[in-house]
Amino acid sequence: MPKSAVVLLNRPSLEAPPHVEGAAEFELLDVDAPHVRVLDLGVTRGDGVFETISFGAGHPQALAAHLARLAKSARALDLPEPDADAWERAVLAAASAIDPAPEAYVKTVMTRGLEGDGRPTGWAYASAAPDHSRARSEGIRVVLLDRGYRHDVAKTSPWLLAGSKTLSYAVNRAVLREAARRDADDVVFVSSDGYLLEGSTSNLLLRFGDTLVTPGLDQGILAGTTQGDLFAFARSQGLETEYARLETRKLAEADAAWLVSSVRHAAPIRRVDGVDRAVDTDFTAAVNSHLIGRTS
Repeated sequence: MPKSAVVLLNRPSLEAPPHVEGAAEFELLDVDAPHVRVLDLGVTRGDGVFETISFGAGHPQALAAHLARLAKSARALDLPEPDADAWERAVLAAASAIDPAPEAYVKTVMTRGLEGDGRPTGWAYASAAPDHSRARSEGIRVVLLDRGYRHDVAKTSPWLLAGSKTLSYAVNRAVLREAARRDADDVVFVSSDGYLLEGSTSNLLLRFGDTLVTPGLDQGILAGTTQGDLFAFARSQGLETEYARLETRKLAEADAAWLVSSVRHAAPIRRVDGVDRAVDTDFTAAVNSHLIGRTS
């Protein structure tokens, strides 16, 4: 079996016609062959949405939550509603087409398609996950970077699509290059009025005593599927959980901090702007063991 696979959907949304009448729901294609049209608006404009679903020992993790978020992002872009059932089958087909791996992922992408065509393009790409063991065990170095928006941007300027998972990721990639220039691994975005937001592709989590806190979703932050599962795990361990508005200084005051995401899982923050900070090794290990072992 191959190390990666791609599945192309014939009808990503029931609100739009299929690409080929009477054809199968999806097709398993050669990963190395060209499949996307050069005039697809996902290519020319970044006009589309995506999700990345992790798999642990062959089991999809938070699949329903990811597909719900895909639909929410699609609504924000006025894209046709994704066919959740078709997408779920495509994700599972893509994952089952690759070599078994302890950790893998499937990236789902839905674009607006060709301009004026009215049929979205959709595919699911599966691959073994990168090795994130070092980030999970040793921690990561982050820098604080101004996002350039106030914390209430989602309310004041909803057309900026804050909190939606779109293909427009040029800024997310640019901040990682800036982090590397500053001898760091990742970033924590800060609002222009001084509040902690999220990482480049992750949610921020802080621990104060027996309470885990993450920035509130009313601040233009993408709702985290992994963060949601982690909160549920924390409550099962007797911890309190909270969504809050956090001033920048709270990162230095926290007992521990993490960036959490679907594939890397929980990466403890060990340095902020060049200043070392404490890492909660035991809780980090417990969290990652739980996240990797999820069966749904």
